[in-house]
Amino acid sequence: MKPLRDLLDRIEPHVSKGGRFQALGSAFEAVDTLAFSPGFQTRTGSHVRDGLDYKRMMFLVVMALGPCLLFAVWNTGFQAALAIEAGATPLLDWQNAAFQGLGGVYDSEHILWNLLFGALYFFPVFVVVHVVGLGIEIVTAQIRDLEVTEGFLVTGALLPLILPPTIPLWQVAMGTAFGLIIGKEVFGGTGMNFLNPALTCRVFLFFAYPAYMSGDAPWIAANFLDVDGFTGATLLAQAAATEGALYSHSWWWAFFGGIPGSMGETSTLACLLGAGLLIQTGVGSWRTMLGVVVGTIVMASFLNFAGSDTNPMFEVPFYWHMVLGGWALGTVFMATDPVSSAYTESGKLAYGFGIGALCIIIRCINPAYPEGMMLAILFMNMFAPLIDHFVLRGNIARRVARSGA
Repeated sequence: MKPLRDLLDRIEPHVSKGGRFQALGSAFEAVDTLAFSPGFQTRTGSHVRDGLDYKRMMFLVVMALGPCLLFAVWNTGFQAALAIEAGATPLLDWQNAAFQGLGGVYDSEHILWNLLFGALYFFPVFVVVHVVGLGIEIVTAQIRDLEVTEGFLVTGALLPLILPPTIPLWQVAMGTAFGLIIGKEVFGGTGMNFLNPALTCRVFLFFAYPAYMSGDAPWIAANFLDVDGFTGATLLAQAAATEGALYSHSWWWAFFGGIPGSMGETSTLACLLGAGLLIQTGVGSWRTMLGVVVGTIVMASFLNFAGSDTNPMFEVPFYWHMVLGGWALGTVFMATDPVSSAYTESGKLAYGFGIGALCIIIRCINPAYPEGMMLAILFMNMFAPLIDHFVLRGNIARRVARSGA
C-alpha cells in the first residue's frame, strides 16, 4: 500500500485548492479516503470518538448485502438455464460464444454456468449504476465544494438488486440519475434526503417504462418464445392471477430464492444473513424490521379472515407474503435506511408496522400492481418525520405530567 500512498501524496498538491487540477479535487478525495483513513483526527475533549464512523457503517451495509449480490448473479443464470432447458428460448450467438468453454452443456444444476451467465447480465447493470452514480456524486460535491461521501456505496449496491436482468442499460443510467438527483441531491445530498434514492430510481423506472419492469419477460435473462408449460411470471404475479397458484410451489424453495424476480430480491435466506450482521453491529434497527413483520402478519391475517370471492390475493397467508417480491430485501435494507426512516425508538416500531401493513394492502387490494413493498416504504418515508414528531411530543407530555409542572 505504500507505493499507492506515495502516488496519492504526489498528486494531492495538484488537485488541492489553487492547484492546476483543483476541479478534480472531489474525485481525488473520494479515491484517497476509499483506500486510506483520513489524515486528520479530532483529539480534543469536546468531540465524541466512536469506532463506527460513517465510512465503516456504509461498508458494513455493503458487506451485509454480499449474500444478496452473490445470489443475484447465480439466480439470474439459474432462471435463464431453466428457460433454455424448457425450450422457451434459444441462446443468442454471443451467449453461445461466451460458453463454448463449457462444452455446449447448459444445465441449471451447473453452478459455474449459472454464475457466468448471470454475471453477463448483472455486472453491466452494476457498472452503469456506479459510473453514472459516482459521476453525479463527484460533480455535485465539486459544485458544493464538499467531500464525496460514502453514501452512494449502499445505493450503488442496492440498485442492481432491485432491477430486472433484461432492463436496457440506458434505462439503468436514466433511473440512477433520477434517483440520485431528484431523490437526494436536490435536498442537499447524503443525510438530507427524505426518500430512499434506490427506491426513487425504481419507482421512476416502473412508471416511466412499465413494459420493461413488469410482465413475464423482464425476469428471465433470455430471449423469449412462447412455449406451453413455461412461464417467467413471478410467484407474486401468479398468486394475483390465479387462486391457489402458490400451492403448486415449494415455500422452502421460494425462501431460498430460486424463483423469478428482480435480480437480488428473491432470496429471503440471503436477506436474513444480512439482517443478522446489521442487527449484531447495530447498523440496522431490529425495531423497524420487527414492525414490518408484525404489520405484515396483522394485515395479511385480517384479509385472510375477511376473504374475497374475486381477489385471490386475499387468501395468501402472511408467511407466503414474506418470501415473495421485494418484502425481505425491503424489510432488511431499505426500511432500515437511517436517513429516510424514523429516528425515535418507538417511532421505528410504528414506522415499520406501517410499511408491513401498507405492503399487504397494496398487494391485495390494488389489482393492477401485485408488488407493494416499494410504494409502502416510499409512502412511509414521507411520514417518518411526522411519526417522530408525535413520539417526541408524547415523551414531553409524559415528563411534564410526571414532574407536576
